[in-house]
Amino acid sequence: MYILPAIDLRAGQVVRLYQGDYDQMTVYGQDPAAQARAFREAGATQLHLVDLDGAKDGTTANYESIRSIAAQGGLAIEVGGGIRTQQRIEDYLALGVERCILGTVAVEDFDFTARMAKEYGSHIAVGVDAKDGWVAIKGWKELTGEKGPDFCRRLADAGVQTVIYTDISRDGAMAGTNLELYRQLTAIPGLNIIASGGVSFREELLQLKEMGAWGAILGKALYTGALDLADCINLVK
Repeated sequence: MYILPAIDLRAGQVVRLYQGDYDQMTVYGQDPAAQARAFREAGATQLHLVDLDGAKDGTTANYESIRSIAAQGGLAIEVGGGIRTQQRIEDYLALGVERCILGTVAVEDFDFTARMAKEYGSHIAVGVDAKDGWVAIKGWKELTGEKGPDFCRRLADAGVQTVIYTDISRDGAMAGTNLELYRQLTAIPGLNIIASGGVSFREELLQLKEMGAWGAILGKALYTGALDLADCINLVK
């Protein structure tokens, strides 16, 4: 199982939001490239990047930060936030990004998502955010009428290979992740599941590995020192 340290970008800064609330933001650094370097030096081979400005308004305000991180090399980078067109996918892949994460567009334009999965294969992932079990879109503000696991099965049937699944209620709360949910998701054939939201304890990582999760994203737990990145990487090797 892979450990993916997370860098959330807003206005070129390294930040964390509490349960997706832009008004509850903590700044952890001014140099995203330096943060990525530190993660790589701790042993990370994967990196989860989110452009929060892009997610909110579709801009590319953090494009240069992402470019500089990718240019350093040494990390397989997945990027999400505001990726709604094939051109944006092309732009990020040209930087050397490994996976582009489709979010709201995957719900609102499922046919587009299926086409991109067919064309780009493993370079496309879908971020599925769920609140009280229901898929949420538009910065977690709107709930759809579809259960998260059902949507994941549809994605797998459409050829999507990787899903980053976030239980919104756990994100940034440091209260642990939803292990029972991930047991359901990892049972879906042909889908690599990356657990996101609330992973706070070493024991959770071992359980996620045991159930067959492809990866786990660590955010606030790293920035607060609750978990040590090098230790977590060694734990799940």
